[in-house]
Amino acid sequence: MKYAAPLQQARFIRRYKRFMVDVELDDGTQITLHCPNTGSMKNCLYPGHRVWYSDSHNPKRKYRCTLEQAEVPVLFNGTERMARAGLNTTLANHLVAELLQAGKAPELSGYQTIRQEVRYGSQNSRIDLLLEGDTLANCYVEVKSVTLAMGDGLGLFPDAVTSRGVKHLQELTEMVDSGERAVLFFCVQHTGIDNVSVAGEIDPTYAAELQKALDAGVEVMAWGAEMTTEAIELTTPLPFRYTQRISS
Repeated sequence: MKYAAPLQQARFIRRYKRFMVDVELDDGTQITLHCPNTGSMKNCLYPGHRVWYSDSHNPKRKYRCTLEQAEVPVLFNGTERMARAGLNTTLANHLVAELLQAGKAPELSGYQTIRQEVRYGSQNSRIDLLLEGDTLANCYVEVKSVTLAMGDGLGLFPDAVTSRGVKHLQELTEMVDSGERAVLFFCVQHTGIDNVSVAGEIDPTYAAELQKALDAGVEVMAWGAEMTTEAIELTTPLPFRYTQRISS
């Protein structure tokens, strides 16, 4: 996915009220960006580090610029290096749809149509992507954005307690039980992550529900993204390892 224009650079100052981020430009000017991420963004924002933002050039918007990416320090074998995290979670569905439409994920090929935000399930959820084919069972794809890097390539989901995520797992399990196909797709917008697992210490309820979903036949996929100031694209399949079993 190409940005409408190359992203601009600033230095992170602080985040507040969930949807606001103050940054400092190269000339010392401070501006407030819209933050399109409702999560905790744990291990993603560091005062003084570089961030990149897009400009809508829309004077009617109260905060016309949007936070897109951040420079993040990560440890590999005890040595710190800089990675990039994509913080605009609203892009995740688009990135996965773009990957599937290009036929780059063979596990999800063969479907004729991809629909987004389709209502389904007993809890009246909206599935991120519904794949439909003439000779294939429907495939329900729930997309989650992963940005919590723990070092040495490990990424975890979720980064905070998520009752909504638990509900989604229950809905996916229902689809498998009814004879359909269901996939939990981790969209990894972080160049310091090369494998994904569940954050059982952060949300043991989610981890337990994910274990149930896996046992029922829900599939898990993860892909990592490449990021520049001009584009972001899912390019690399990543391993998912459920390393924490939750006792009943």
